[in-house]
Amino acid sequence: MSEKPEVKTKRGELIAVCSAKGGIGRTVMAVNLAVALSKNNLQVCIVDGDFQFGDVCLAMDLHPTFTIKDVIESMDMLDQYSIQGFLMRHSSGLRVLGAPERPEYADLVSPATVDKILDLLLQSHDYVIVDTSAGLQASTLQVIEKADQVFTLTTLEMSSVKKTKTWLETMQLLGMDQKQQLVLNRSTMDSVIKASDVADLLDIETPAFIPNDFALVANSMNTGIPFTLNQAKTETAKAVFRMAEQMVSRREIALFKPKSPSFLHSLFGRAKNPTTT
Repeated sequence: MSEKPEVKTKRGELIAVCSAKGGIGRTVMAVNLAVALSKNNLQVCIVDGDFQFGDVCLAMDLHPTFTIKDVIESMDMLDQYSIQGFLMRHSSGLRVLGAPERPEYADLVSPATVDKILDLLLQSHDYVIVDTSAGLQASTLQVIEKADQVFTLTTLEMSSVKKTKTWLETMQLLGMDQKQQLVLNRSTMDSVIKASDVADLLDIETPAFIPNDFALVANSMNTGIPFTLNQAKTETAKAVFRMAEQMVSRREIALFKPKSPSFLHSLFGRAKNPTTT
């Protein structure tokens, strides 16, 4: 097991990186945003929340000894210190909790275990970034509800804008629209929809814009090296660093207080038997 981290008296911030559809750069954004935050001398952990087909470890060229499956199998003995032994340490300083190696193991992940794992990680990290699965899965909704801020990615593709509009409307119905930040990924790509029109189409005042650089992103994924590490001077990396700077500048860490079960938690908790803790 790793050495005990410094005990924090305040809860870190939980950040969910989401998208209404797959294939629009959610994992790349989550990984590079986490790396950018870690450069501010902060304790940052990234959790692969796509429990069936997560690619966080692939995007960071990591070969996990432990995954969230192993954490769940040790829930009875778990605390904020022992959980550190299940985290991988990336060369950037990030700590990483990978998704299960097999998609069938996702069935082991219950709402109760996710709650406990995230709460423990938030006690010893300034930021916990969760790369969620695409769409409104029950596990994604749980993370969104618990999150302090939600980055919702979209692109200029018609299908992406259409699905994102429905996503944002759903978040408003659930009362979780106030913590949403729209991120327009590949904002300079050729499209009949212009980046300047997206704010009006989705009724969003100030989206974040990430320029399109297919070669940079493809090389980053293929090599497992986040571009905020080795290509920090590119326009795409600079845009991610600006997002991280804005997060740090407004950072207000609340005192850690366990949340009472909510409607969403109770609703989706019935689908599986929670792990006894």
